[in-house]
Amino acid sequence: MNRTVDFLKYFIPFSIVLFATQYFIMQSLSEKLVFFYSAWSIYTFNILATFLVFLFLIFVNKNFPTYTGFAFLGASFFRMMVAVIFLIPLIKGDVKDPIIDLGTFFIPYFLFLLFETYFAVRLINKS
Repeated sequence: MNRTVDFLKYFIPFSIVLFATQYFIMQSLSEKLVFFYSAWSIYTFNILATFLVFLFLIFVNKNFPTYTGFAFLGASFFRMMVAVIFLIPLIKGDVKDPIIDLGTFFIPYFLFLLFETYFAVRLINKS
């Protein structure tokens, strides 16, 4: 339970700061650009995915500590596949400039992945 509290102690402020930053940037650019996904949907996806991966890693680390690294790799791959599914409407849609929409999704995606990696390494090193 201590690992979850430690994770949440950093995860919640990290998520709030990232969301607020992107939300206000997207709002200021909304007069010039039309975004396919809202900041809310992007961050709901990333926050849920990161939190579920971390809960899964804690479960694996508690029950099968030698496989935590493999679990992280598998969960990251699965998360990437779910991200592709999440982006299918954007890919198939008639979007004027998809690069901007992909950037608004993948910048936070990789920042959350970096955060997840940091805590996964800490979890592996503690066991």
